[in-house]
Amino acid sequence: MSTGNPVSRKQPKVDLDATRERLTKLGLLHASDHVNQVLAEAVKESWPPHRFLDRLLEDELTVREERRLKTSLRLSGLPTGQTLGNFDFGFQPSVERSRIETLGTCAWIREKENLLIQGPPGVGKTHLAVGLAIRAIENAFSVAFHRLEDLLAALKRDAEISPQRLRRRKHMNVALLVIDEVGFESMTRQEASLFFRLVSYRYGRGAIAITTNKGIAEWPEMLAGDEVLATAILDRLLHRSHVLNISGRSYRLRELEAAAKSTNPS
Repeated sequence: MSTGNPVSRKQPKVDLDATRERLTKLGLLHASDHVNQVLAEAVKESWPPHRFLDRLLEDELTVREERRLKTSLRLSGLPTGQTLGNFDFGFQPSVERSRIETLGTCAWIREKENLLIQGPPGVGKTHLAVGLAIRAIENAFSVAFHRLEDLLAALKRDAEISPQRLRRRKHMNVALLVIDEVGFESMTRQEASLFFRLVSYRYGRGAIAITTNKGIAEWPEMLAGDEVLATAILDRLLHRSHVLNISGRSYRLRELEAAAKSTNPS
């Protein structure tokens, strides 16, 4: 019977190539590419095994989320550079920051409600709509942005297709549809009917955000002068909706005034 020291067991050698291969097969590409660096940091800092694994997965999730946001923003068609963070609330006191932040929680999108942003040109309607849409994407909602002119052209192209195919169109099935610049031109009767079909289909199925320079009373004239159709559209849009009225000055005029002062100082 041996009384000597027990035979020491060699620690198994970590085969990082095999580990990377397994990570790649699981689709954890960022983790596969950076496992060496994270392992080196874990050894240096004497991390416990679970800390090393958590860091590897956290980095993978961060990269995936960044990729999702970038792809979703590109596919949404949203203009760039307009966020809630860079909206000038000080210049537009008629816009309550607290109300915008409440809308920014996206509860209204989750409940499939609508948002109507009214006001004259240049007061920041599109900026707010885009900023809220970006917040929606950050909260994992699908978004599509269309200026009304482009949306009507798409609706007319689809006028004769079957309802089953129509439902597959992005503007029909996204969680949030943003329609910009409603009211700058009146619709023809065909356009108004197609717009009604869109609003009617999305009613109770998905949220709509609309920016418009027209008050509610002016909608019948905008919709081919058809009061019955306008009433049907507004009934669906305004039921369980949020309405923002902006009455401030134009950002674009402010910029022109600033440029004029800089070139012609008094």
